[in-house]
Amino acid sequence: MKRIIVILLAVASLLMLESRAQDYRFEVGPSLGMTGYLGDVNNSNMWKHPGITGGGMFRYIINSRWAVKGNLNYASISGNSADIDSKFPVETPYEFKSSLYDLGGQVEFNFFHFGSGPTYKHYKRLSPYMTVGLGAVMSSTSGHTNVALSLPLGVGVKYKLKERLNLGFEFTMRKSFGDKIDNLTDLYGVQHGIAKNTDWYSFAMFSVTYEFSKRCVKCHYID
Repeated sequence: MKRIIVILLAVASLLMLESRAQDYRFEVGPSLGMTGYLGDVNNSNMWKHPGITGGGMFRYIINSRWAVKGNLNYASISGNSADIDSKFPVETPYEFKSSLYDLGGQVEFNFFHFGSGPTYKHYKRLSPYMTVGLGAVMSSTSGHTNVALSLPLGVGVKYKLKERLNLGFEFTMRKSFGDKIDNLTDLYGVQHGIAKNTDWYSFAMFSVTYEFSKRCVKCHYID
């Protein structure tokens, strides 16, 4: 037990030491992009009926490799059963348009030490990253509202334009655990459990963020 405590304290100390290498602790900024949908009325091409998405994000910079991000986005998605090749003989065509309100948090891991500074710190102004998180999505379709948990998984890239200004692009696939973002449980009326839920939506978003809240400079002994 003592060894485990020592190891945990050592890891925490390393993270704290590395975090001091970053000048600022937080980022905030807007994001804008395109949405896609895969579900009961679209099982092949998620960009068949692209929508728009926009919102804001807040990021806590743990160190040059790790960050935690919160986001709130609005998105539109749509679909049409006419896009599906396989059909039942007496199928009634189904078409929908939904408004999504997406709230969640994600953990990010940068492949390189992202930042700017002296050469010996080996910072990179450009870094790809991967992200995973947990959130909730509220969908509104033809007056019907549904709320479900969501699981975002994705990749992105960050570029430091200036010391405190960053550009980013991120693509995430988001699994909905409610199966009703299209207001449809199953196109053919077949009831099933959450394990066979087919609803996914995607975000391809550009962002601009500004860093603030300078880290404590007393630890560097600056008068």
